[in-house]
Amino acid sequence: MKHKLISTALFAAFLISWEVFSRVSGFSELVLPSLSAVLATLWSGLTTGYLWPHIWLTGVEMLLGLATGCAIGFVCGVVLGESVFLRRILYPYIIASQVIPKLALAPLFIVWFGFGMTSIVVITALICFFPLLENTLTAIQHIDPQKRELFRMLGATRMQTLLRLKIPAGLPVIMAGFRVAVVLSLVGAVVGEFIGGRDGLGAMIIASQGMMDSPLMFAVLIVITVLGMIFFQATIWFERWLLRKHITGTEQ
Repeated sequence: MKHKLISTALFAAFLISWEVFSRVSGFSELVLPSLSAVLATLWSGLTTGYLWPHIWLTGVEMLLGLATGCAIGFVCGVVLGESVFLRRILYPYIIASQVIPKLALAPLFIVWFGFGMTSIVVITALICFFPLLENTLTAIQHIDPQKRELFRMLGATRMQTLLRLKIPAGLPVIMAGFRVAVVLSLVGAVVGEFIGGRDGLGAMIIASQGMMDSPLMFAVLIVITVLGMIFFQATIWFERWLLRKHITGTEQ
């Protein structure tokens, strides 16, 4: 409880400092708009409905990219974790694909898939792919040797060992990768909209920059932050539920 109070106090102090500094510093609103101006713009955008379609679009792109990237990353992580041969052949190419900045690939995706949602979902999926692959691969490989030997002595097949031991035991590590992917998925969606989007929160940032509307830009940044926190907290709850369900199933 104490740490929550301290965290809340720091947040309140930050907001007050922002408002006071923007008023006494003499900076133009273009450089640093006051908190009250930003909140007024945010409230107007929400109450008039102007922001909601952009929030919805970015959220959908984020979820589609997250689901696609995590699904492929999880499957690839399991396959590479189970096959030393494939891991030695394919893993260097996977690393090489991650070294290339996704922003540099965005123009190519626009040529292939056109402007709009498809390109942004592909960019987001590529960003989400590697964290889940790496954590799944790590979880599959680092299993208690004694438990693995017990399954072998009980005559469990390779698939049974994977489904009943390796994946359940590796859930905390896999979910850690999923948490990272959730955060990166919003980054991927917004960055993708910078280049390939006509609508969405990322496109709004570019538009507000072009109009030199700093309060709107800050308002959109607040929306992005809140959206990311909501999705991250939902991931925490889902992880707790999943691990609790696994522990309950193990005890039974």
